[in-house]
Amino acid sequence: MTKQITTTSHNTLVSKVAFVQGGSRGIGAAIVQRLAAEGATVAFTYVSSPDKAQALVSSVEAAGGRALAIQADSSDATALQQAIRLAAETFGRLDILVNNAGVLAMGPIDEFKLEDLDRTLAVNVRSVFVATQEAARYMGDGGRVISIGSTNAERIPFAGGAVYAMSKSALVGLTKGLARDLGPRGITVNNVQPGPVDTDMNPASGDFAAALTGLMALPRYGKAEEIASFVAYLAGPESGYITGANLTIDGGFAA
Repeated sequence: MTKQITTTSHNTLVSKVAFVQGGSRGIGAAIVQRLAAEGATVAFTYVSSPDKAQALVSSVEAAGGRALAIQADSSDATALQQAIRLAAETFGRLDILVNNAGVLAMGPIDEFKLEDLDRTLAVNVRSVFVATQEAARYMGDGGRVISIGSTNAERIPFAGGAVYAMSKSALVGLTKGLARDLGPRGITVNNVQPGPVDTDMNPASGDFAAALTGLMALPRYGKAEEIASFVAYLAGPESGYITGANLTIDGGFAA
């Protein structure tokens, strides 16, 4: 039986403002809740399901935090820029950016549609650049930029995932370059690379679960809260000397 994860808070992000793109469900929602539990005010984007987004806001507020849900498709650069500006203007500052939006399209290379390639790159890669560029305009010295990549940047042990793996591999180089660009301002830039995580998109009881857990050193799916705790650490004061890093949290999938 898997041990339940208990979220603890040390209030390390009091007075900080965070923006999470793609924050209404799964790993993103867990990140929103964890950053808020640490004391941050959190704005996040969602594409559809406003009821779920508002339920997350209500959950944060019920626990004594502050949150703002903003509808914006991460593939739309203008909408994403406007969402970041709205968050910064509403809360007066921006300290933390978490690039969590992502899409997964799989298929044989000879059948893969160009529109799926374009959307994958628009959401998984271009939105990270767009959001970081815009957020950096509002961040003071010592800010934090954290992207959610994938262990598939390091290992893709099945057919059909070439485009997804490429998009997540692109974040490896982008993270290193952005760390150089923003380092003089004391802004750290890091990339978290999860393995299989139990979410609606890839449930631990799903069709791929047995095959994936068979590839891992720890034979279980990760929990969204485990990823969120890693993000909270990178957003906090103790991680100030970590930048340009691509950090895998995958239960040994890539070991």
